[in-house]
Amino acid sequence: MTTTKYPGAAEYVPSTDDLATLAAAADACHGCDLYRDATQTVFGEGAPHASTVLIGEQPGNEEDLDGHPFVGPAGRLLDRALDDIGVDRKTLYLTNAVKHFRFEQRGKRRIHQQPRRTEIVACAPWLTRELDLIAPELVICLGAIATQSVLGPKAKVTELRGRTVELENFRVGATVHPSSVLRATDRTQAYAEFVDDLTHLFERA
Repeated sequence: MTTTKYPGAAEYVPSTDDLATLAAAADACHGCDLYRDATQTVFGEGAPHASTVLIGEQPGNEEDLDGHPFVGPAGRLLDRALDDIGVDRKTLYLTNAVKHFRFEQRGKRRIHQQPRRTEIVACAPWLTRELDLIAPELVICLGAIATQSVLGPKAKVTELRGRTVELENFRVGATVHPSSVLRATDRTQAYAEFVDDLTHLFERA
């Protein structure tokens, strides 16, 4: 089985110190094939010099249509969790490892598909530049894709959740993606554990 090799986003990333300019440039990114079917690029948003950045996997269906990160069901659950621990979303910067929605069309429905490793790597220059410009103290990775995009393909959320590791420029923490809470058999327990993770991580912010 052959693996698609993408040109990657590097040639599309401008030399700029302005997040708005960076986001505008991402609209034209053809670094992988996901742009062909997605409605639009969904770039990160939030406080431009936030001390904490939250990274998810990729935009979902509602994010793809709306053009903003974390506005779908998982985003609303994240908002609820942030409210519960007393963190104002406006003080954060929220983004995704991959900026286009990967899905499978089934009739009128678009079913979320996990991004491939090649797509994560192709999109990585955007995330790297976002983090360079924001210069956060803490990066919280939501789910396996986000965690591996920052810490490498061998990183495991199960081993890292709720605690942080030191990198050269910032600390990295990990927990599950809020969408996994929505899929859990026992949502109450899964939500409680998610909130507990966030509480511990923000205590280190």
